[in-house]
Amino acid sequence: MNKVYDRLQKIVDKIKSEKFIKGSGLGNEISYYIFDYDPKEELAVRQYIKYIKKELNKVDSNRKVIEFDLYKLFIEILKEEDIFQQIIALEENEGKDYVINAVTPFVTAEMYVQKITEKSKEYDVIFLTGIGKVYPFMRSHNILNSLQQFLSKKPIVVFYPGKYSGQDLTLFGKFKDENYYRAFPLISE
Repeated sequence: MNKVYDRLQKIVDKIKSEKFIKGSGLGNEISYYIFDYDPKEELAVRQYIKYIKKELNKVDSNRKVIEFDLYKLFIEILKEEDIFQQIIALEENEGKDYVINAVTPFVTAEMYVQKITEKSKEYDVIFLTGIGKVYPFMRSHNILNSLQQFLSKKPIVVFYPGKYSGQDLTLFGKFKDENYYRAFPLISE
């Protein structure tokens, strides 16, 4: 626990830096950052994110942060499409695998991107959380790849319950994603 807590404590200062907000030193790459952590530390990370947002969203702060829990966005999309209750009934009658196959092509990364883009206009930094909760309905790399054309100037921090190697992500230490990530570790170990 001390290791993740030590890393979490460095986030506020990192985000307050001009280098972070301007993306300096990233070779004109998109300002995507990954904060990976042991999934066992999920509750501690969630609590600390609340603290980070409180600190950065103070009146005298020059950084305004908005958090998007991808699972909550998923539920919001299902409700807006008026299929939330149907999905619950489908899961009860047909099972989890049936629902995953039915919903995954329906709720697209573009739907998430539209919501994130609309709601983040007045903010400087975007936090993406709920990565583990929304799996397997949505994968974080799908959203990141789709966001780059709309939010290339705003730093995005992904709080990831797993491991980031610098090239790929492994959710919960079990599900490896072979995709290339143009992200940087937010706080190295």
